[in-house]
Amino acid sequence: MKTKVYIDGKEGTTGLKIFERFKDREDLEILLIDEDKRKDSDERAKLINKSDYTFLCLPDAAAIEAVSLCTNPNVRIIDASTAHRTNPNWTYGFPELSPKHREAIKTSKRVANPGCYASGFIACVYPLIKAGVLPEDYPLTSHAVSGYSGAGKQLISVMESEDKPFECYSPRQYALGQAHKHLPEMQAICGLKYKPMFNPIVDDYFSGMVVSVPLVTRALTKKYTPSEIHKIIADHYLGQNFVTVAELGGTKTLPDGFLAANTLAGTNNMEIFICGNDDQILVASRLDNLGKGASGAAVQCMNIMMGIDERTGL
Repeated sequence: MKTKVYIDGKEGTTGLKIFERFKDREDLEILLIDEDKRKDSDERAKLINKSDYTFLCLPDAAAIEAVSLCTNPNVRIIDASTAHRTNPNWTYGFPELSPKHREAIKTSKRVANPGCYASGFIACVYPLIKAGVLPEDYPLTSHAVSGYSGAGKQLISVMESEDKPFECYSPRQYALGQAHKHLPEMQAICGLKYKPMFNPIVDDYFSGMVVSVPLVTRALTKKYTPSEIHKIIADHYLGQNFVTVAELGGTKTLPDGFLAANTLAGTNNMEIFICGNDDQILVASRLDNLGKGASGAAVQCMNIMMGIDERTGL
């Protein structure tokens, strides 16, 4: 018997990518809603409760409503919105963080899919917190650049229109008031005393991102070398399928010295780089904001919940 899957919000960027990843999955039956009933709560409830797995690719308020429509205790929900990422009753869907995270995803009925920027930041910071490298009050800063697809259909239409505004040809900083929606999960999942200073930038290309976290070694719990930081992070992700750590300094992976943000587009992979010197160390992650930062991570979580190879369809 095939596993029944419903994508609530299939028309959005993340929903479409999840749907595309299922096109060759013969083990799944995709439940489809009639176009004129996409916002019909009764019809959505019917499909949610008929499914084995439901993906929520919706704005926060709509995702919360969708959860309330679920009355079948056997339905397992993966929410791609921001709504439940810091909710203690939900499992955070980043299996590479620890065996405990992976096991929780495997048995959970409610999984919150991580945000794209948050995935990149947490991947860099979480191992350092667990290893005792960062003091609890360390003033973390993160700079990140992403393709415009992460901003959704409205910005995509602007960026791809014939009359695209002149300023859209340039990298643009945003969320200048330090209230980006990913900040709460960055703080909560890493167990930080304070929110990081976060500087996101959207640029004139479709997908892919780099999230960077600079470290000043004199402010760490002790003065670590780049080699020591590299070993801590490399050991943490040893044996993972989708998260890998490049050689120290990226001397082979980045032969020209440039860390491009778009090279993992279309994949569910994440690469982590450790560069710098004994005084200043840069930890950076590269991923696809639509892959490991969204749809790919959601499908990976479903595979784990199903008890099959997490790489299936990815």
